[in-house]
Amino acid sequence: MTRKDRRAPKDCIEYVRVSTKEQGRSGLGLEAQREAISRFCQAEGFNVVASFVEVESGKGDAGRKPKLREALKAARRIKDDDYKCAPVVVAKLDRLSRDVHFVSGLMTERVPFICADLGADTDPFMLHIYAAFAERERRMISQRTKEGLARAKARGIKLGGTNAHSLATKAEAAARAEALRPVIEEIKAKEPELSATQIAHRLNRRGVATPNGGKWHAQSVIRVLARLDTPKAKVDELVRKLKLH
Repeated sequence: MTRKDRRAPKDCIEYVRVSTKEQGRSGLGLEAQREAISRFCQAEGFNVVASFVEVESGKGDAGRKPKLREALKAARRIKDDDYKCAPVVVAKLDRLSRDVHFVSGLMTERVPFICADLGADTDPFMLHIYAAFAERERRMISQRTKEGLARAKARGIKLGGTNAHSLATKAEAAARAEALRPVIEEIKAKEPELSATQIAHRLNRRGVATPNGGKWHAQSVIRVLARLDTPKAKVDELVRKLKLH
């Protein structure tokens, strides 16, 4: 029995964001976010009463996100017994911001935020933790990339372009994801409305390790699902290019 079977749908506000004007004009990314929010709302018993679309970078404060401000105002106008006001639903946490301080600031607005990929029951404190980990990971990746490029340049290696290593990395990631397809499809077939967090719990409960041998989390599930959505022809092309190098 789902949440919507147990109670009347609760009103919520949809907020979607893309990072460039080009994406805003073309609709790239918007449709995928709205589909994710729609699936979540149907499964969890929410009713979208207003939608706000932001075309802005993930950086900066709320002053640079006027549509987010409008979404907050719209949410406050709707009273709710459980949430005090209507929650703002986003597809992923990074649609709010990629900055942990910004996310922390939003928590002081006293408007609940729900990330569809993390589930309706995610504690607000955990949103801080997820944001902090994501920000730290981005800094570490950026630093390692800069250091690696500097060392390569010092050795006289020409930078830029596709090389055998990058092709091999992509092909290996696609192959690891493909190996997990049967078990993930089995889980989704039995419970099609599961969030990424719930899929991670199912995988961990079964004792299925991540491609790196660790525990599953929402983001690792999302990455694998994205790779599984990659057309087979594209994967075959990666392998073909790799053989040519």
